[in-house]
Amino acid sequence: MPTQPEELTISHVPLPLLQLDHAARVIGSNLMAQEALNMSNKRLVGLHLADLFAPYSEIQRLLERLHATTSSVSDHYLRLCERDMPVSLHLGIHDHGMMALFVPEGHRSEIEQHTKRHEIAEAMAHTALEIAHEVKNPLATLRGATQWLCERSIAEQERETLEHMLASIDRIRDRIDAFLQIGPRADVQMEMTNIHALIQEVSFAPDHLQVSQVFDPSLPETLAHRARLRQALENLWQNAVEAAEHRIEWQTRMAPTVRLPGHCGPVMEVRITNDGATVPERLRERLFEPYVTAKERGSGLGLALVQRVMLEHSGRVSLCCETGRTTFVLHLPVRRK
Repeated sequence: MPTQPEELTISHVPLPLLQLDHAARVIGSNLMAQEALNMSNKRLVGLHLADLFAPYSEIQRLLERLHATTSSVSDHYLRLCERDMPVSLHLGIHDHGMMALFVPEGHRSEIEQHTKRHEIAEAMAHTALEIAHEVKNPLATLRGATQWLCERSIAEQERETLEHMLASIDRIRDRIDAFLQIGPRADVQMEMTNIHALIQEVSFAPDHLQVSQVFDPSLPETLAHRARLRQALENLWQNAVEAAEHRIEWQTRMAPTVRLPGHCGPVMEVRITNDGATVPERLRERLFEPYVTAKERGSGLGLALVQRVMLEHSGRVSLCCETGRTTFVLHLPVRRK
């Protein structure tokens, strides 16, 4: 049987993982593996690898290759026996037997999507910094010169033109300031924060909307940048208010089967659901990019900011659309000082 330190290591791997003996039978599993296979650890223990993954002939060949190389092998053309879901399986040998790490196709697509969004968010953040240096200073000079001309004793028609120029410059500045919100923060000061208190602060609903809150009272405080996290929640709330027809629901809970890259501790989950029209399918994969919006008059920066704040907190945001329901899901690491 594995020692306690090995069990702790297995439980913290952010992907489904099985521990096998030398005969390829299960002797342990993490929560993500149990969830993916829809079996408890008690049911899994004793099962052969070929009882869980198919086809049998491919499993046999994979095990033969593993023993021939005595290191690690992979196969991307397997499926789960019970659910007939495509998976990638990675096997490795260690002193006590074998480790089997597998990635269901749906999970693999989710990981790739989050990675792609992370790369886009980082690229847009660097663009925002370049705008700050290259545009804001000249824009301030232009506004100062225009203001100086406007204050001189000039003809009324010229004054109206200059005032129009000032208004246009201010609009450009406001757009740049909004875009800079999705840029990285040099010093994100963290403090212990109650997520429920932040939700209560932003949840002011119009009379025609019914708001329900299903909170997990055991949810602990977590280390966060309070102002930035509040801004993200406020953007999600405003998005829900504009989209909802009759109802908005907040939910919080612990997410014991969720693993975040770089974080080995517990994770909290925050959901906000509205009953309005769902996001068009063509926009769902790009919804967190700047200037992508399903609203006729939206700026397309609100959800990009949510994405940026989640990256600052080593968390993630995702979208779930069902018939008549749109849900945004936040996963945040629970951290202490």
